[in-house]
Amino acid sequence: MADPLGLAGFGVTLRTMFTRPVTENYPEEKAPTAGRYHGRHQLNRYADGLEKCIGCELCAWSCPADAIYVEGADNTDEERYSPGERYGRTYQINYLRCIGCGLCVEACPTRALTMTNDYEMADRDRAALIYDKDDLLAPLHEGEAPPPHAMRESLTAADYYRGEVDS
Repeated sequence: MADPLGLAGFGVTLRTMFTRPVTENYPEEKAPTAGRYHGRHQLNRYADGLEKCIGCELCAWSCPADAIYVEGADNTDEERYSPGERYGRTYQINYLRCIGCGLCVEACPTRALTMTNDYEMADRDRAALIYDKDDLLAPLHEGEAPPPHAMRESLTAADYYRGEVDS
């Protein structure tokens, strides 16, 4: 039999009226993100500081939003930024266009590009949301020399790609 006065629905209202609200105090208390959260991108380095990006532009080609621009250049013995023949001279990600899908990370053959859990990228200036290579590169750890520098002696580019470079 139907409730002609609607008291059953009012019971739900009364029950929820006396429960404590669930509120996150966001700026002061940050909730942890999921392990596979797609946040800000990061360009990774090898243990000696050389960049993993080889300037192949596969990440830019795989981006459905056309948010990535990569310009590759050749490495020389005098100026070596990555262990391969090429490196990414110019690297930009436009976060006004990025949809956070992660296809660029899947396309990267050297795992140079990964996504961090950093999600606080809001800004009042639109130009500040176009991240350059300097904004995206992983910070140097203690003992790492900033590129350009030569590869470690007795190591080849294949050793770098196999992950045999220790710190």
